[in-house]
Amino acid sequence: MALDVERTDLQQSTSVITLRGKLMLGEAAAQLETLVPQLLKSGRKNLVFDLSGVTHIDSTGIGRFIDAYSRLGQAGGQMRLAGATGAVRDSFRVTRLDTIFRFFPTVEAAVEGLN
Repeated sequence: MALDVERTDLQQSTSVITLRGKLMLGEAAAQLETLVPQLLKSGRKNLVFDLSGVTHIDSTGIGRFIDAYSRLGQAGGQMRLAGATGAVRDSFRVTRLDTIFRFFPTVEAAVEGLN
């Protein structure tokens, strides 16, 4: 299953990016590489990534989140990850990125407190 990327704008500076499928090397992961700078240009500096529909992630996929985290931090924004479970969550745990990124059980919990 290819990666499906869906964007929902909430408040003025917050968007939820829902990902479904495999976040791996290839065109699919490249979508995120271009999406984050576009969102920043349009004033969206707080991003919540809904990972509940992601079935697989590789080092390229994880690299996209490292890049997004860095870009958002430089812009004074925040990145939050929601709904990651199983092997996807384990991938962040193994790389110890779960100590850097903020994880939430649901999108609603992740959005709370963002403006």
